[in-house]
Amino acid sequence: MAGALAGLRIVEFLGIGPGPFAGMMLADHGAEVIRVGRPGAQESFGDFDRFDVLARSRRTIAIDMKSADGLAIVRDLVGSADGLIEGFRPGVMERLGLGPDTLITENPRLVYGRMTGWGQDGPLAQSAGHDINYVAINGVLSTVGRPGERPVVPVNYTGDFGGGGMLLAFGMVTALLAVARGASGQVVDAAMVDGSALLSGMVWQMKAAGMWNGPAGANLLDGGAHFYDTFACADGRYVTIGAIEPQFYVALRRILGLAEDQAFDEQMDRARWPALREKIAAVIATRARDEWCTAFEGHDACFAPVMTLDEAPGHPHIAARGTLTETNGQIQPAPAPRLSATPPLPPRPPRRAGQDTEIVLSLIGYSAERIAALRASGVIA
Repeated sequence: MAGALAGLRIVEFLGIGPGPFAGMMLADHGAEVIRVGRPGAQESFGDFDRFDVLARSRRTIAIDMKSADGLAIVRDLVGSADGLIEGFRPGVMERLGLGPDTLITENPRLVYGRMTGWGQDGPLAQSAGHDINYVAINGVLSTVGRPGERPVVPVNYTGDFGGGGMLLAFGMVTALLAVARGASGQVVDAAMVDGSALLSGMVWQMKAAGMWNGPAGANLLDGGAHFYDTFACADGRYVTIGAIEPQFYVALRRILGLAEDQAFDEQMDRARWPALREKIAAVIATRARDEWCTAFEGHDACFAPVMTLDEAPGHPHIAARGTLTETNGQIQPAPAPRLSATPPLPPRPPRRAGQDTEIVLSLIGYSAERIAALRASGVIA
């Protein structure tokens, strides 16, 4: 199988985090993604690089883009491509002579993907930042935590990946589809501050409807409700409960032995939530996590154990679906989503920077003699 995006060529400028994540998603689904780095940018290829999940399934080429010959190679490569991904601060690509005005003029069908934290414009566009900063100013971070405590850092799932790389991948595919339908190439301005805000859409809906009016950790979906939270078990492990709907709440009460406790009858009475959570916590604390798994098995009570990274591959559901896969002895997330007719491809290990330079240049028509001359001059590696 070739993958749904087979036949598309994407040039990805080497970066970290969300840009590579978008490139990984496109490559997982069959696009030919070529990573462009600098000579010597990845000399050690140590364990961190060798296990780089976000660099899987691509070829790499190393070019000295400070030289005229190097820039010419990049422009030739982009001229053969359908898309481009870059994650530099606004203006860097323009100063290299590789801005969208130049490259889309040379390749009118080019989809030019730009990944930044703050976006291509606005007062903070040139400021340094990381995931935690982008999810702070748009309100997202304020919704994660416990009442009266500081906000909890949600790793970098929300800004870098959900609101960054995945947003860029969606934007790239959207614009590529438009080109396939006859539109011209265009710029995709993917900003983590925008994407992470987009992920919070339902919270804004709940706020407008008066359903999200407390501090972090005091609302329906942030651990404020006694029926939607994490709980500690007797063995120090944890379980999750998300029994929002009445039928699931009834099942939860029955399994926990709380069906006759009338205090639980008014499920949505927020004033009762803290006391009811304490009651549930006391019950959950009487058994080990796996004992609760057995008790809840076969019942619709919206229950699941909290699995560690070491435990997750062995969970029966994760194992049955192949949600986590093994590549070269390394456990990593399998490509997603799943397409029935053109499934994503099995991951291939990451490559050293520049490992495929000669192959890539030959694909765009460079002769062996020209490649040898460029290598001898240090323009490529």
